[in-house]
Amino acid sequence: MKSKPVILILLAFFFSHQLLAHALWIETKPTGTKGKSQEVKIYFGEFADKGISLTEKWFSDLKDFSLVLITPDKKEIKLSPIAKTDYYSAQFTPAIDGVYTLVMHHIAKDVYGIMKLDYNSSATVVVGNQFEGNDAYINNNIISLFSVSAFSAKKSSDLKLLALYDKKPSARQEVKVFAPNGWAKELYTSEKGEASFTPLWPGKYMAEFAYSDKTPGEHNGKKYEEVWKVATCIITVK
Repeated sequence: MKSKPVILILLAFFFSHQLLAHALWIETKPTGTKGKSQEVKIYFGEFADKGISLTEKWFSDLKDFSLVLITPDKKEIKLSPIAKTDYYSAQFTPAIDGVYTLVMHHIAKDVYGIMKLDYNSSATVVVGNQFEGNDAYINNNIISLFSVSAFSAKKSSDLKLLALYDKKPSARQEVKVFAPNGWAKELYTSEKGEASFTPLWPGKYMAEFAYSDKTPGEHNGKKYEEVWKVATCIITVK
């Protein structure tokens, strides 16, 4: 019979593996048109395996995530997503040219195993030929990923990512990239928090940056050993 500490270690490993595979992410077109409504979709599941969870089966209270649109002139607009079969849908209509930033954040109500879960995601949409607002630091989430050229990503062209933690570049951290065909690559950020890769196929790629804060605590009456924070962004490659 295994001792209690060994069982806890095995459970921690199992939960960590599962959580690294699941994420919340935003999908929307990387370009928009002034005066025309644009849909934003939020999914939960395993992007690499195309495992999308039905909204009625989302873990804990994930459905209560916040979704904020930040306009090129830095106005913040809270969006109200509506549940569909396997995603939540929201709409926004660009009023001016520039880059719009969508920011999703949610801390799950329930502790999962030994972990408190902190989900983050972002996306940018460029409208017209203006690039005001194309700034990683507009995103106020504690953990985030950003690509300055997300709206113009092309196959066989180098694509740079910036990983931020607590509003600072996150050096020497792992960033995972998942291609539309299931291919995956592990990148490591530089001292400036930057990493890059070359997309080999067209389609949607997910970039994921996770960080585990080992400080234990209590959340909604339940003890946890660490806070698992994850940031995602989808990049559409032409």
